[in-house]
Amino acid sequence: MRAVFCSCVRPLFVLALAAGATAQEPSSPPVSEDVQRLEAELAALRQEFAARLGALEAQLAALQAPVAAPAPPPAEAPAPVAPTAPAPAPNYSAPAGSSKVFNPDMAVIGNFLGAAGKNDSPNAPPSLEMSEAEASFQAIVDPYARADFFLTFGPDEVGVEEGFITFPTAPGGLLLKVGKMRDAFGKVNAMHSHVLPWTDRPLVVDNLVGGEDGLADAGVSISRLIQNRFLFLEATGQVYQGNSAIFAAPERKDLAYVGHLRAYRDLAESSNLDFGGSFAYGHNGATDDATTRLWGADLTFRWRPLRRAIYRRFIARTELVWSRREGEADTANAFGWFGAAEYQFARRWFAGARYDRSERADDPSLTDEGGSLLLTWWPSEFSQIRGQFRRTDYADRPTANELLFQFLFSIGAHGAHPF
Repeated sequence: MRAVFCSCVRPLFVLALAAGATAQEPSSPPVSEDVQRLEAELAALRQEFAARLGALEAQLAALQAPVAAPAPPPAEAPAPVAPTAPAPAPNYSAPAGSSKVFNPDMAVIGNFLGAAGKNDSPNAPPSLEMSEAEASFQAIVDPYARADFFLTFGPDEVGVEEGFITFPTAPGGLLLKVGKMRDAFGKVNAMHSHVLPWTDRPLVVDNLVGGEDGLADAGVSISRLIQNRFLFLEATGQVYQGNSAIFAAPERKDLAYVGHLRAYRDLAESSNLDFGGSFAYGHNGATDDATTRLWGADLTFRWRPLRRAIYRRFIARTELVWSRREGEADTANAFGWFGAAEYQFARRWFAGARYDRSERADDPSLTDEGGSLLLTWWPSEFSQIRGQFRRTDYADRPTANELLFQFLFSIGAHGAHPF
């Protein structure tokens, strides 16, 4: 605006000077060449002034006109919503959130059992029984450890089934556990009662491995993964106090030792094979020097098609146990095994069968044999109902035919058990 104002005032000033000079000169003398030149310049300035004045008026009119709102940009098509990613797997090495510092995951699982039929065995289950209520407390202690406690409440006792701390980032790529644990001998011994695919434990577990209590003791466990392009290998070594269902340490130095080697391999996208070998050694209390040695082999085949995983699956498993038990006079060598299969034929229905055969640890001349048929229904992920027909041919008593049934129900966030 300042430039436009100066350009308009300058011609007016020149015109005023020219007019003053013309008024002072006398009218009589002839017009000189200088005057003619000034008149020509004045005419040119008038034309320039008129042009600039018109441009200035046009600019003022444009500034005074109302400003039109800019046209809205064309609407863009909404971006496609990406599918929600599945929740990440729990990372036990990460620090717990502030809301869970003092609140571990807690759960209670009830195991109600019933039996009908005739069984003269002293270990026969009662007609109705709240066999066990398990309370679990699990939490991340810090970024480098987590703790798991499982308390069991039975008809005759209350105790700690397991209670240990796990260090997943121990030096050398080791997994370290310290506390009371179920020994890593075979597969069934490490299972809690509510995880079993049957209402009972196989005869080989009852006769050679200690039954429901099994191999469970206070000790230290060290595991390590072994790199292999064909197999998933896990080697575990454990040292225990030496007091469990089949071990009894006469002195503090008489510890129990357990070793387990597990191998896992995918056969196809829908099937895999899991097999392993176990060894356990400890004093049995018959004499100060008497010991018991156990060797075990386990094999599990799983099939679960990816497209129909909630409707179809098949699991076949077997476990073999050799026992060498030293006594006061001689040594007893016993053997036992079981084979079982389970098939899911509908959304929440499972059918299964199991065959048992086992000698007795203290008297291998006595052999027990049995078979079972099972049907399981899962009303939801938090409860299940199972029926089992079991026939057992005992070596020293009449054959037992029983109908067993089980009700399992849980509340709370119960952590996953080992695969």
